[in-house]
Amino acid sequence: MRIYLKFDFNTICKTVIQEQLNAMGMDYTIHGVGEVEFRRKPTQDEEQRMEDMLGNYGIEIMDDHQIALVQRVKDTVTEWILDEELPKRYNFSTYLSDKLNYTYTYLSSIFSEATYSSIENFVILKKIDIAKTFIGQNNLTLTEIAYKLNYSSVAHLSAQFKKTTGLTPSSFQKIIKKRKERSLTKE
Repeated sequence: MRIYLKFDFNTICKTVIQEQLNAMGMDYTIHGVGEVEFRRKPTQDEEQRMEDMLGNYGIEIMDDHQIALVQRVKDTVTEWILDEELPKRYNFSTYLSDKLNYTYTYLSSIFSEATYSSIENFVILKKIDIAKTFIGQNNLTLTEIAYKLNYSSVAHLSAQFKKTTGLTPSSFQKIIKKRKERSLTKE
């Protein structure tokens, strides 16, 4: 039997962080995506315990503010794409600026400097990555996927998919289907 799950990465991460910091008795406030402020500076032992405890969940503490900010931009992009409750017609640059409390120009500059790519390009790559996941799950039509990912049409999704992956969505779907069939025959 197979079940399909829908989950919110940000809620999961926030819950894990809260549980672990509460278990340590830390006094903190979580600010937005991926930022925790402590009322007092943690000791070296506390920092090491936090790194170990959070590391078990794949959560890493970052020292560099710019790297942390780039990660927050990436997390916010993912949240914006996946959260069906957010109005997608809302200008993304305004949403990002409001969410992270920095101007879009500043965020764009830091992001480009660190990744050698633009935020816009990252949004496209992330959307295509999510589209590939949806196509692989085989429970949504291309029209539904285009709608969920805020594309103006299936043609727009298909063109961006082909430009990014070199394959049309239907070709990609056929490849995934063949792989699944092969893995089932091997079992």
